[in-house]
Amino acid sequence: MDWSSIFLNGLDGAMALEIGLRTVIMFTMILVFLRSTGKKGVRQLSIFEIAIIIALGSAAGDPMLSGQSAILPSLIVFLVILLTYRLITYFAVKNQKVENILEGVPQYIIEDGMFTMAEDGDANFARDEFFSEMRVQSVEHIGQIRTAVLETNGQVSFLYYEKDEVKPGLPVFPKAFAKKSKHVAVPGLYACTNCANVMFLDTANQCPRCKQDEWVDAMSSHRIS
Repeated sequence: MDWSSIFLNGLDGAMALEIGLRTVIMFTMILVFLRSTGKKGVRQLSIFEIAIIIALGSAAGDPMLSGQSAILPSLIVFLVILLTYRLITYFAVKNQKVENILEGVPQYIIEDGMFTMAEDGDANFARDEFFSEMRVQSVEHIGQIRTAVLETNGQVSFLYYEKDEVKPGLPVFPKAFAKKSKHVAVPGLYACTNCANVMFLDTANQCPRCKQDEWVDAMSSHRIS
């Protein structure tokens, strides 16, 4: 095995210096472009803007590594992308429908301590990831949450119940949630694992809200902020 061809493949000092210079130039252009969008962090980026960043990476990649690719064509690509971005965002500001298409719309995930249903909102989200987000916010069960909204940038906004308003709810910590079952051993309050509806059950039953039949003991503890 020729390790030299794997790691160097004819690379000499002059070519290494050129690659380094090309990389600095293209990386600087990417930073300038991102600063021009006015965004402060990655979590503020929409899907539309992430797609633009992927396009920038593609345009910048060849000039960084290949001596056969000139830098100027990539700079033209950057300029066109920037002008296109500015034009589209201008129309998005002027037209709410265009903005909704590009940025998406906030989605209600929880209302009144239960998951929203398909007819009330888009329930297509990663349940485990959302549970993790709630645990980070010191949420032990969904009955502590009045409303949760999935923002267009991927963040989740929460409104909590006051202590005297907390309802029995679906647990979000793994050990408690893992006790889910389709059988009811002891009469009591149980939470549907699919929609978080809470009912008093003395026998296994189908959830009247979502028609699923998997339950777990509901929790009623207060949130510790």
